[in-house]
Amino acid sequence: MPRGAPVNTGAASGQALSGSGLRVSEMQAKLHRWAVADDGRRFDDLFNLVHDPATLRAAFDRVAGNQGARAPGVDGLTVADVEREIGIPGFLEDLRAALKAGLFRPLPVRERLIPKPGGSGKVRKLGIATVADRVVQAALKLVLEPIFEADFRPVSYGFRPMRRAHDAIAEIHFFGTFGYRWVLDADIEACFDSISHSVLMDRVRMRVKDKRVLALVNSFLKAGVLTEAGHREGTLTGTPQGGILSPLLANIALTVLDAHLTGSWEPGAEMSTESGRRRRRRQGLPNYKVVRYADDFVVLVDGECPDVQALREEIADVLHPMGLRFSEAKTQIVHMSEGFDFLGFRIQWRRKRGTEKWYVYTFIADRPVRQLKDKIRALTNRKSQQDPRGVLIRINQIMRGWANYFKHAVCKTTLGSLARFVWRRVVSWWMKLHRWNWTDVRRRYTDPSGRWRTLSVDGIELFNLAAVPVTRYRYRGSKIPNPWTVLSQA
Repeated sequence: MPRGAPVNTGAASGQALSGSGLRVSEMQAKLHRWAVADDGRRFDDLFNLVHDPATLRAAFDRVAGNQGARAPGVDGLTVADVEREIGIPGFLEDLRAALKAGLFRPLPVRERLIPKPGGSGKVRKLGIATVADRVVQAALKLVLEPIFEADFRPVSYGFRPMRRAHDAIAEIHFFGTFGYRWVLDADIEACFDSISHSVLMDRVRMRVKDKRVLALVNSFLKAGVLTEAGHREGTLTGTPQGGILSPLLANIALTVLDAHLTGSWEPGAEMSTESGRRRRRRQGLPNYKVVRYADDFVVLVDGECPDVQALREEIADVLHPMGLRFSEAKTQIVHMSEGFDFLGFRIQWRRKRGTEKWYVYTFIADRPVRQLKDKIRALTNRKSQQDPRGVLIRINQIMRGWANYFKHAVCKTTLGSLARFVWRRVVSWWMKLHRWNWTDVRRRYTDPSGRWRTLSVDGIELFNLAAVPVTRYRYRGSKIPNPWTVLSQA
């Protein structure tokens, strides 16, 4: 599940940009415009754009603003270390000189194992690159992303600028409402670890002619991993999860899947018009729509269960040449009336209470609720001696981000229940910490009329989940802009 609600970033709009940022955005707008104008164009002389001082500076700023800026790679350096010990101008000049001279070689990523959500006991492998490698990856992404965005299909929502997980959910809601209620709920097993390097590089070569850029991309794929046990391992397939360039490369590879499943929706194709789709149904043929967020995707089918099973086999054949396959444990065929989970939401076609009418509803799935409760429990352990003010700040941060992501679901009851849960946890902890009894709590947090006041410590009030307004997310369809078209129109 995506961690927060913000639009996927990756390119800034022209507003509030100056200096290197504005120069890079203008460069990106040109690349995107040229890529859109000629879908067969292969771009040469991109390497000069990668090591351009403005590109490297914009790339460093993005790396420094990333949450992982404090994590060191195998060289032990963090962004703060670079700023303090080397200085940004000197660091970028040395990096540029190494790139221009062809001396730059990425170091292995530092492996970090983190537990997967859900308490399954499984772990996810993350690869932490050095600061220098992250900056070069970010520079490559700044140059390559606007080119490949011209080829990405509207059905892809993950790790793309100005697109959200909510857009994917809204697409499912829209098509489910219009009869696409058989669902292939699919997950690609170890997608980031299994993508074939040769197939991926073939896809990159379709748009990139510059051999130096191709060699640089390939060098990151082959950089290897330094495991937590201290052993160096080669990377024969896949892109390390956590890498700045990895989501873009994964989307490039999975464009094959998107193109296969959206070909029938292209102008002039069978499903491109409403009359064409009706004709297919009269002939007993299914209509289908894919919605993908990174390596998680669903195929919505207006047809029957055997049609979904046939599509599953067809898609497996498309994935196989890329070295990918379905996760048998996570891939399922369901009817929308049974409900299924996607991106943290529970989507279900059900009867509206008190009526005979059926609608598609989007709820919060059980797992995110459990995860939120686990985080609150960890912060309010009754044996904890942490500063209550600091804990309250952290609880508020977690709840605001969580509510901001889920506020578009049917969740008023869930938010109220969680608000009561958090209130009880905080009060119980404070009673233990301060040795209060219930009378002490009431004396401190009720007004003269007996009404409860908001829990607070030193001016920090507990965020009230129940007060979050629940709103319907506006479906944007296939008309979602990207930053470079917005910049061009500004």
